[in-house]
Amino acid sequence: MTLSEYVKKINGVPIGNSNSLRNNLYKSLGAKNFSTFWNFWNPIFGYYLGLKIFKPLKKILPNAFAIIFTFIFCGLIHDLVTTFLRGKVSLFFTVWFLIMALGVVISKRVNYNQANKNWTIRAFTNLSIITICLLLTLYLNEMLNFY
Repeated sequence: MTLSEYVKKINGVPIGNSNSLRNNLYKSLGAKNFSTFWNFWNPIFGYYLGLKIFKPLKKILPNAFAIIFTFIFCGLIHDLVTTFLRGKVSLFFTVWFLIMALGVVISKRVNYNQANKNWTIRAFTNLSIITICLLLTLYLNEMLNFY
């Protein structure tokens, strides 16, 4: 599947369509669980992470570890950009993405599913999970003096 085909499948509209962002936010925030949230979030970046990182890792590691290492890689990319811009090494995003990866793995493990809830509840839940992961990251960074 090409990137264009993937984005159209995820967003329901082609790359560059004026409804692309709206569709992306609606589908990702209203996803039935935290794992599905990430299937919809940032489809262009997700396409390449899936193709170049997750799928190769999945061939040699159990699915849960492939997910965790893919999230860590994504965090490292975000940290590389912020390190370049700030001129100071930071692993903030790596830690945050690791914690979110654990949230994905745990939610898959317990078959967490809110498909029967309305969109507002699903969006609130997904945003709450992200916020909790962020707060844990801030706490860990402060506790370990990563700044």
